[in-house]
Amino acid sequence: MKYGVAIFPQKKVQDVANSFRKRYDSHYTLIQPHITLKEAFEIDDALLPEVVAHLERVAEETAPFTIHFHKVSTFHPNSNVIYLALSDGEPVTSLHEKINSDPIHHERRFDYTPHLTIGQDLSDDELHDIYGSLRLKKFDLTSLVDRFHLLYQLENKSWTVYQSFLLKGKD
Repeated sequence: MKYGVAIFPQKKVQDVANSFRKRYDSHYTLIQPHITLKEAFEIDDALLPEVVAHLERVAEETAPFTIHFHKVSTFHPNSNVIYLALSDGEPVTSLHEKINSDPIHHERRFDYTPHLTIGQDLSDDELHDIYGSLRLKKFDLTSLVDRFHLLYQLENKSWTVYQSFLLKGKD
């Protein structure tokens, strides 16, 4: 089965993201707005208890934190993705690094950039047009991160929560 790990920001951030995603994101109906902590990965179901135990340890060691989205950016020319960028991605990157260790470590294809996708699978012309107008907008969106989620992919390619992990660490 295919699994992934993600943060779902608070509703006010999701509402803003969805106002763009419904027009520009081909995955709008497959998953709610999120920050990927661990890309999709396949594991044997027999290893799932070990993965869950690992994620529980990470959550126990990690204190809740606040994130701030401040602008729109893009991964062009590597991929035609438009996203909401974080003013300080370090807490999310740190959480990603803790999660991306044994037993679910894998080599990344790209450097990890925490972000919330609002547009993907766009043509070059669409990307430049949309990004050109959105980069002029000011964003000031904050969200408390007090949990992350282990997700699994259904047969219709949509994602659903398998288990949530509350952040319990101290500052």
